[in-house]
Amino acid sequence: MIDKSYDAIVIGSGITGGWAAKELTEKGLNVLLLDRSPDVKHGIDYKGEHVPSWKLPFYGKDERQLNQRDYFISQHSGVMDASNRHLFNNDRKNPYQYDPKKPFQWIRGGGVGGRSLLWYRQCYRFSEADFKANSDDGHGSQWPIGYSDLAPWYDYVEDFIGVSGQAEGLEQLPDGKFLPPMKMYGIEKTVKQRIEKKIPEITMTIGRTAVLTENHRGRAACHYCGPCERGCSTGSYFSTQSSTLPAARATNRLTLRPDSVVERLEYDPETKRVSIIHVIDAKSGERLQFSSKIVFLCASTIASTQILLNSSSEHFPNGMANSSGVLGKYLMDHTTGIIGSAVFLG
Repeated sequence: MIDKSYDAIVIGSGITGGWAAKELTEKGLNVLLLDRSPDVKHGIDYKGEHVPSWKLPFYGKDERQLNQRDYFISQHSGVMDASNRHLFNNDRKNPYQYDPKKPFQWIRGGGVGGRSLLWYRQCYRFSEADFKANSDDGHGSQWPIGYSDLAPWYDYVEDFIGVSGQAEGLEQLPDGKFLPPMKMYGIEKTVKQRIEKKIPEITMTIGRTAVLTENHRGRAACHYCGPCERGCSTGSYFSTQSSTLPAARATNRLTLRPDSVVERLEYDPETKRVSIIHVIDAKSGERLQFSSKIVFLCASTIASTQILLNSSSEHFPNGMANSSGVLGKYLMDHTTGIIGSAVFLG
């Protein structure tokens, strides 16, 4: 029995899922947004308040026993503490297997908004060289699109989310639709001046980041309070919670259903479409079924793959969309980051 039907169903409320919900609702569709995690209030941390670290237990330091029991993977993110633990996945309740000799740390979001609440917000465009790299060096497959195809969509996204940055006119780093750039520290200005003097072919520029430097589309400019990892209480950095979800809700065509674990997708061989979404309520354990004309699978790289592998049938014995047999292989998930350091000698 189908519990309810919608024009579209979006699975996952991270950056991609939030955008899908926004776009579909604004185009007039009634949308069901499913997420396996509970709903959270972005920017609200300890006991429902946004408080300084000195008011937190142990000054916000990790509670080791709790972390080792429930967040033994998430604690390796480097930014999880008492103030933002609710934004991370509970690893005890959501375990996975891996080779202990080759540990894999899958850092997952633990609330509606997913890793849009946890990302570093750096936003850079691919250049024409990036799209042509495979054909130029003779390795890999040629991209079916080029920079000119994506440029209008880069504009569209940047105009909505708000990206601050400095236009530099570099072919290898295309400029975008920027809000005013953040100001450099004195030491950064000094380094920039010396680079320009001694190595003029190298450009040092401020990071291009989805953090508002001025009020934008109903969101407040960043006031540089510092603890971004807790979630932005002013909504100044782009996330599902601060940007795309409010836009989708404003249409009155969005139904958000948190605590909804997608078990599998059911394929209809007659229509050659996904016909039913099988869902388990994470709180009650109740099994539910939803249908729609369109399905957007926007869970994380690994979670989306898991759902497809679980969606086996007579027509897809090895998992949906796996005729090649490579589903579940050659995955690329988000990396934590790359850090460089330098010593200024004066």
